[in-house]
Amino acid sequence: MKQAIVNAVVHTGEEIIENGVIVIENGKIISIQKEIPNDIKQIDLKGNHIAAGFIDIQINGGEQYYFSQTPNEETIQDIYDSSLKFGTTHVLPCLISSSKETILKGIDAIRDYKAKYNNGVLGMHLEGPFLNPLKRGAHSIDQVRKPTNEELEEIIKHGKDIIKVITIAPECFTEEQLKMLLDSGIIISVGHSTITHKEAQFYFSKGINLVTHLFNAMTQFGHREPGLVGAVFENEKVYAPIILDGAHCDYAAAKVAYKLKQEKFFLISDATFLGRKVANFKWDNFDAHLENGFYRNEDGNLAGATISMKEAVQNAYNHLNVSADEAIKMANTRVASAIGMENKIGKIKAGFPASFVQFSADLSEIEVLNF
Repeated sequence: MKQAIVNAVVHTGEEIIENGVIVIENGKIISIQKEIPNDIKQIDLKGNHIAAGFIDIQINGGEQYYFSQTPNEETIQDIYDSSLKFGTTHVLPCLISSSKETILKGIDAIRDYKAKYNNGVLGMHLEGPFLNPLKRGAHSIDQVRKPTNEELEEIIKHGKDIIKVITIAPECFTEEQLKMLLDSGIIISVGHSTITHKEAQFYFSKGINLVTHLFNAMTQFGHREPGLVGAVFENEKVYAPIILDGAHCDYAAAKVAYKLKQEKFFLISDATFLGRKVANFKWDNFDAHLENGFYRNEDGNLAGATISMKEAVQNAYNHLNVSADEAIKMANTRVASAIGMENKIGKIKAGFPASFVQFSADLSEIEVLNF
């Protein structure tokens, strides 16, 4: 059945259309136009704004369950349903450094879920376990390890159609192992790494165009050694996702990053749990407790984030001096481009999913409108 969303300010991702009309059918966008079609159901937004739903490529848990602890359908559903409450219509559940058995189980869980449900679960983000232990952050030292050809080959073979992004410390890889990953088609993100500026540019030259949570768990910018952060700033091809909560990086640092990266700057939640309903959590050697609104572990390190994509967008608008349209793009169009899905999701465009957020002009109100 066709429906028309009318009386809306439409943020397509490419332009803003006043009094736009979006015609949808069977969960897809048919057209964006100015005229209101006759004889089809109308959904009146009463002058409100609408854009494509947010995309979160790094989310660890929903309101109840943590994917790395219980990589099953119930957790995936919790992540998806919880995300919808906060403006996010497409997600990559994130599995952090774990045993090979847990990684394979997570891959199977996502594959089975996607076969069963046709919704916004895009695949999986595997963050680790092949990280530098010196920059492991809250990842368990017992799980962080160097890759072997055998384990890497098994993970790639089993998961290359499900793992959309893998975070690695490339200095832990042999040239052969890095080539295995590059040839797999999985998007490689550099993170939890001690590489220098020069080394980073070498790896970027191989075709790696993404880092994991800029500023966090990486070598910092210095005037004599610009580090991985400096390499991201310098390299125009590299995307820079930020956890914009004021704790993982100061808003002033985020503002500098945005000025330098512009269209390559986007938002992630990296939420341990959404909604701040889980106050204390322990799994294996990973622990997190709520402290002044943030998750920290027993060592006092940040243990994932507490914000949603909705809050991240609001923080961008309120702290980075950008327009509402620009803040929204940091959560949809830019994210889609970073993971090579710019022709499938992240815009209001014919053929794209009818998954939207409607919002007030000042972004104080944001909610999902999903068909």
